[in-house]
Amino acid sequence: MDALTLLAAKATALWAGTQDFLFESVVQPLVFRLGLTAWLEPAFDATEVFMVGALEVAVLAVVLGLLERWRPVEVWADRRAVRVDVLYTLLVRLGVLPLAIFFLLLPLVDGFNGWLRLHGLIPPTLEDAFPALFAHPLASFLAYLVLVDFVQYWLHRAQHRFEFWWALHALHHSQREMTFWTDDRNHLLDMVLVDLALALTAVLVGVAPGQFVAIVALTRAVESLAHVNARVSFGRLGEWLVVSPRFHRVHHAIGLGHEGRTRGHNFAVLFPVWDHLFGTANTVRDFPATGIRDQLHGRDYGEGFWRQQWLGLKRLAGRA
Repeated sequence: MDALTLLAAKATALWAGTQDFLFESVVQPLVFRLGLTAWLEPAFDATEVFMVGALEVAVLAVVLGLLERWRPVEVWADRRAVRVDVLYTLLVRLGVLPLAIFFLLLPLVDGFNGWLRLHGLIPPTLEDAFPALFAHPLASFLAYLVLVDFVQYWLHRAQHRFEFWWALHALHHSQREMTFWTDDRNHLLDMVLVDLALALTAVLVGVAPGQFVAIVALTRAVESLAHVNARVSFGRLGEWLVVSPRFHRVHHAIGLGHEGRTRGHNFAVLFPVWDHLFGTANTVRDFPATGIRDQLHGRDYGEGFWRQQWLGLKRLAGRA
């Protein structure tokens, strides 16, 4: 056994041992105390979700934190506005909100899939339609990644196009002090709508659960980088390939990122080619101020988590 293989084996054993320890010493006693013994297996999986999220947050804080200190677009003496975004990130990346949404959506997705099969409406997967394209696991992953990103592009445009959805999504754009923590700053109902649409897409085209998890993980990493408060651009060619912090900052720009005929610019999550193909790309070589125009005229989007959620619901009802 070579050194690299031995190191990987030790890391795997350490990871599994840590998961067992956390589950047996913390999670399992809590599950028994709450009388939720039927959820032991999901709780074990949730323990690993928490561990992955904790590692992810640590890496983000170190790597992207250093990037923001190296080449910041803006420097603020008071960073209180960023604190709530940190809370959103912890709730999302440590699995609290995704698991809650998952257990909410799972019966809906399973029921929909069961209804299709009951009525003989089993849609062919992409692998059935293009077997040569999906012959290799990496090719299959990349094909599904492109497809999911294409769906996310149109979902993102819908978040800006439809007033009811913008009422919720506006919370994400209301951060005037945008950092890599801002990525997870979303209204809970907005998250449910997007996650449901993506879950249904995955079911319909045949994305395997493991592949879907990997796609989500890669997407979240790029999205965090895209929100970083740093003067980073990938150049004219690079910004056709992957969304950069400069490209996405234009999407958050006051009066530019979510106004006009197309209700905004630079909607792509991973691949900017969608914006170029469908006429929503804005390639201005600048790092503009972020926020929403009506904030300049005093509109309140809230400072704390619960107030932000409440005001989102009031905007949805046309009362804020």
